[in-house]
Amino acid sequence: MDVLSDAIAAMRTGRPHSRRQERYAPWGMRFPDSDGAGFHVVLQGSAWLVPAEGEPVAMGPGDVAFLAQGGGYTLAGGLDVPAQEVRPLPDGSWPQLPPSERESGPATVLLCGAYHLDRGRAHPLLSELPEVVHLPSRIGAHRSLRAAVELLGMELEEPQPGSDTIVTSLLDTLLLYILRAWWQTERHGSGHPTGWAAALADPAVGAALRAIHGAPAHPWTVGELGAHGGLSRAAFARRFSALVGEPPLTYLTWWRMITAGRLLREDSAPLRRIAQRAGYTSEFAFAKAFKREYGVAPGQYRKRAS
Repeated sequence: MDVLSDAIAAMRTGRPHSRRQERYAPWGMRFPDSDGAGFHVVLQGSAWLVPAEGEPVAMGPGDVAFLAQGGGYTLAGGLDVPAQEVRPLPDGSWPQLPPSERESGPATVLLCGAYHLDRGRAHPLLSELPEVVHLPSRIGAHRSLRAAVELLGMELEEPQPGSDTIVTSLLDTLLLYILRAWWQTERHGSGHPTGWAAALADPAVGAALRAIHGAPAHPWTVGELGAHGGLSRAAFARRFSALVGEPPLTYLTWWRMITAGRLLREDSAPLRRIAQRAGYTSEFAFAKAFKREYGVAPGQYRKRAS
């Protein structure tokens, strides 16, 4: 798997949810802090997204906003409109609000979605996202994202046989398209990407990250990873540490533990096999490293997650 897909898979838990909302002025919704992430797409009309900290964001038709960090925010038809508190249901989905009164103004049609995330194992690639990722609608930009939004909107507006599965798959796809669009914007917008956008864009570091994620169980050395990008051991180690924020083998160990945690939650294979898939030939060494990272033994972790 590629780095972005892996980062999402490491954090995603449960089932994503989405609703189509139709609002008439005046309208406002206030969303509290949460452990998950959410998105809003304006299909028709306009809206203001007001984060708890930061400047309000004006949204028009086709605009996408992704709330990555779980902070509270308000979504409303105007900056001075009272907002109704919206709290998630026990399954993490947002409730269907009653239709707003058609007092005045044009309808605003929204797609609203939510994802469950395990922030205890957040990949730094996602942790560095801003509070609000705003992707304005531009002709010819992010065509795959627009196509996914259109398909999702159709399924939610007119459910058909199989829609439950289709919507879940489209929500997973939409999340990846949102993040891809953001990092492409970061890479090409200023010409000087920083953080993980720079790490993924760097030929040597990007190649090493893909190698690690493609085969985390391989006994990688710094020299071998550097060779993937055509750099000497020392030059590669310096560049990797500068862009990723930690040495190559430190990141490799951390990613192996994240991989092991996911396998313990999702796979019934024996611990010996999990250890091998995480890059450990010794089950004892694996258990020791796992407990150092998670605070509990692998077997206990699996029981708690089941």
